[in-house]
Amino acid sequence: MDRLKGKQTVVTGASRGLGRALALAFAREGAAGIAPVARSGRALEEVAAAVARAPGAPRVIAIEADLRRAADVERVAATVLAHTGGRLDVLVNNASALGPVPMPLLVDTPADAFRSVLETNLIAPFLLIQKLLPALVASRGSVINVTRDAGVTGYAGWGAYGISKSGLEGLTRTWAAELTEAGVRVNAVDPGDMDTDMHRAAEPDGDPGAWARPEDVTDVFVHLASDASRDTTGGRFQTQEEGWGQALETA
Repeated sequence: MDRLKGKQTVVTGASRGLGRALALAFAREGAAGIAPVARSGRALEEVAAAVARAPGAPRVIAIEADLRRAADVERVAATVLAHTGGRLDVLVNNASALGPVPMPLLVDTPADAFRSVLETNLIAPFLLIQKLLPALVASRGSVINVTRDAGVTGYAGWGAYGISKSGLEGLTRTWAAELTEAGVRVNAVDPGDMDTDMHRAAEPDGDPGAWARPEDVTDVFVHLASDASRDTTGGRFQTQEEGWGQALETA
């Protein structure tokens, strides 16, 4: 369970759901440092405490931030680099905003709400990669962007969220192409339907019992964060699709 031994990692949206599961999975896999980032102070403190109790006692830097704000993104990057001596191996852009619920059609979506979703789901990952890039280049690190099928298929009512994820997938491919020679790999992961607060809000009539638990979809993230994925970049992987491991091997 030492696939991430010694690595310095950042996970956004880490106070609950998939982000929390990833922070804990990284700790179990031996990460030396974990920086969980989230807006919720109390939930973030609980995650930080749980991570700190993991075997090996990884160093935890909990950062409360609203990634819609450029100043908070700047502060996250500066805090991470200050606490790691300028080193970063893994950045997971998991923080996401759904927008208004019940989810409206595009014609009914307020411009401010549309803008807010893009600021969280697309602009923040762009800025975090940009601000942390020198450290990622130095470590030949890994960036993992969390996407969803709404970024590939246009679903009525999923407008702002789906468009933001479509943009994030384009961002992933472009960063991957531009950073190949630098040795930084950039991939997107679609974790599929999960039993999270966000998914329950998006599909209130759905069946959470049919959805995966966040802690059951972390393995592909660990692989992409590890040195085993050194030659994998520009890919899109689905955690709940049979054969994703083979897809990683041939990417």
